[in-house]
Amino acid sequence: MLNLRLTTWAAALFAALSFVLCVVYGLVTPESVHMHQFLEIVLPAFEWIGFGSFLLGLAESFLWGVYLGGGFALVYNAIYRRWGTAALAGSAVAARSDLYDPSR
Repeated sequence: MLNLRLTTWAAALFAALSFVLCVVYGLVTPESVHMHQFLEIVLPAFEWIGFGSFLLGLAESFLWGVYLGGGFALVYNAIYRRWGTAALAGSAVAARSDLYDPSR
């Protein structure tokens, strides 16, 4: 089972770091190759780039990470509880043996 808090924090920090890297990339490359239009579409009220807009985009990216990380952990844990380790392990072993068969 996944730790909900750990997974949520990891995804949120990854999303925030990705936003910072996208902004830095956009500042050091020509306008034709950076992603300011994508960021403006995905992050509500974000406009390229002022300090307040940067903080807003950082907060929104962090919240997207919370949503995705928390949602993933909740769904994963629900599926894990439903089918359990025996069913998952059995299907993984069967799938692994189907991938490579030296007799073929």
